[in-house]
Amino acid sequence: VQLQASGGGLVQAGGSLRLSCAASGSIYSSHVMGWFRRAPGKERDFVAAIRWGTGGTYYGDSVKGRFTISRNRAEKMVYLQMDNLKPEDTAVYYCAQSRTGGLRLASAYDVWGQGTLVTVSS
Repeated sequence: VQLQASGGGLVQAGGSLRLSCAASGSIYSSHVMGWFRRAPGKERDFVAAIRWGTGGTYYGDSVKGRFTISRNRAEKMVYLQMDNLKPEDTAVYYCAQSRTGGLRLASAYDVWGQGTLVTVSS
């Protein structure tokens, strides 16, 4: 599988962006697709994950209630709708695939996309 993330950009605080992740190759029901982010000078953080089969969703505490992860199984796309963006959401966002069903741990993800930069101005 290869992952291609897109949709990043510059937005004002309070605004919205939608990130997309296009997957090539096979994704099975047992897999999990996730979004992580890395802000300048910080560790990579878990943002959200979705179970490919059931559609069950999971969120990091800092984005809960503001971000929504979804997927389109037929098109092998994963989306991250980001609303009410804050300057602290500024980061490079990565989509990733876990074949072992890992959720919040980056080490459980096997395949990573190239990242897309989101910048939120105050």
